[in-house]
Amino acid sequence: MAKSFMGVRLRSLREERGITQAALAQALKLSPSYVNQIESNQRPITVSVLLRLQAYFGIDLQFFSEDEESRVISELREITAGIVGQGTVPLAELQSVAQQLPAFSKVLLALHRRAQNAEDRVASLAAGSDGDRFAADGAMPAQPHEEVREFFYSRHNHMAVLDERAEAMFERLHAVQPTPPPGRRRAAAPRPEPAAQTDLGALLEHHLFIEHGVQTLFADPDPDHRQVIRHFDPASRTLRISPGIEAGQRTFQLAIQVALLTVGPLIDSVIEAAAFSHAEARALARIGFANHFAGALLLPHGRFLAAAEELRYDVELLGERFGVSFESICHRLSTMQRADARCIPFFFVRVDRAGNVSKRQSATDFHFSRTGGTCPLWNVYEAFAQPGKVITQLSRMPDNRTTLWIARTVTHQRGGYGAPRRTFAVALGCDVRYASRLTYSKGVALDDPEAATPIGAGCKVCDREDCAQRAFPALGGNLRINENVRQFAPYSGSP
Repeated sequence: MAKSFMGVRLRSLREERGITQAALAQALKLSPSYVNQIESNQRPITVSVLLRLQAYFGIDLQFFSEDEESRVISELREITAGIVGQGTVPLAELQSVAQQLPAFSKVLLALHRRAQNAEDRVASLAAGSDGDRFAADGAMPAQPHEEVREFFYSRHNHMAVLDERAEAMFERLHAVQPTPPPGRRRAAAPRPEPAAQTDLGALLEHHLFIEHGVQTLFADPDPDHRQVIRHFDPASRTLRISPGIEAGQRTFQLAIQVALLTVGPLIDSVIEAAAFSHAEARALARIGFANHFAGALLLPHGRFLAAAEELRYDVELLGERFGVSFESICHRLSTMQRADARCIPFFFVRVDRAGNVSKRQSATDFHFSRTGGTCPLWNVYEAFAQPGKVITQLSRMPDNRTTLWIARTVTHQRGGYGAPRRTFAVALGCDVRYASRLTYSKGVALDDPEAATPIGAGCKVCDREDCAQRAFPALGGNLRINENVRQFAPYSGSP
């Protein structure tokens, strides 16, 4: 633990459980004065005491982790930066609030969201809107994709119940040798496939036929819409999967259909409990849960984690071993936070050339700005200049959190000559304290503070005044004008 003075959290936890300080000291085999000093932040919580607390309270170690604290700090920086005329709240004060008053911090963030919703409602009414698009409590509902994204974000992009069910199914499927389903038809001969995926694809196809009466046909699901790669007809019990996609993608599409048919009721119960406000959000969440199950089925937690540790998280070697794409490996690594066998907590992002973020996932504390924009100094954008090559970067955020990132371009293309290609850059990162376990740390000066590239979550929330790439001043910041230094000039026509 980098930060271990968390006495307020311990005192709050103790009071919630109705335990006296003396009783806690006796249970932890510590003196009452020692416990009092911990709760007063005069002593740190050591690792041995932390393990005793976990055993006594039955809590996740994440409760005393700095990861949640860092996420709250990032969000507090955003809302305080947006208050014009109040100046910038020192980082030390925000850290103190997030660390010592975690519950109050969450209330403060919730109040900010309510205030923002009220401002949006006033602006809407002033513009002549009847306000029907607002909820009964006056809040403006989030966009469906934002609502689903926030759901996964708040759960560190991990759904334990789906992950465990998928891994159990993987083991059951491999315990039985399938026979090809009768009448199995293909529109075209399949491409050569890696052995692991040939086996799993056949197992999934057999499972669909035997357990659900679904026949798989590898043919274009919709000749008029080339982007449709899977279609299930419940009337004829026929699943059509495009033959033009790669082997790993075909297996993934089979796994999605297995998810919808096998754990569909479980997915529906999770969606119901989440109480999404939009029908579109519920539909997107269903797709997201099915994809999560499919990813865990192709890359089961135990086997995949063992391989990742063995290969020192070499994404390309993992892709070869499991027969899936570079992006799929990165995506899966950012979801593996099972309590009994945690993977390195990774952050994952996918962007296009225009800077649009189409995927962003954080297993722990990396903060993706909600106010728009990202940092051009981030190596995920440099990847477009070196297509197909894995590039590394040691970066440092304004709060001095240092991260090792890898980035590479990925291309998706279907169809023949003239068909449009979709090119993205994907980036995978982890806190520097885990970097030595990655093969990508070779030759990187992890202990040199000068080796890290200063980046930020975006110009609007970044207070680095000396950044050569700054596009506009930070929200709530004080802009210093120096005519001899051209930091940025939005109205200037000079080169």
